[in-house]
Amino acid sequence: MCLGIPGQIIEITDTQKKLATVNVGGVKRQINIACIVDQQHPPESCIGEWVLVHVGFAMNRINEKEANETLKLLQELAEIMVDY
Repeated sequence: MCLGIPGQIIEITDTQKKLATVNVGGVKRQINIACIVDQQHPPESCIGEWVLVHVGFAMNRINEKEANETLKLLQELAEIMVDY
């Protein structure tokens, strides 16, 4: 099973290599945004966008509401796992 974690793109670090910094639950990581950019959505337009991140790649864009709901569920799951 694959799990995409919501994160918000906060900076484009390399437009040529399509690299960006994403904030995932307060942790900043470098990711590849090649899967979500094209002529209509250049790298610069990604700042502030919410994306699903999987193994270092932004797989697709999501809206902020969906991102927050997913983050809330993941936090609840983490709290339940602490009790085990």
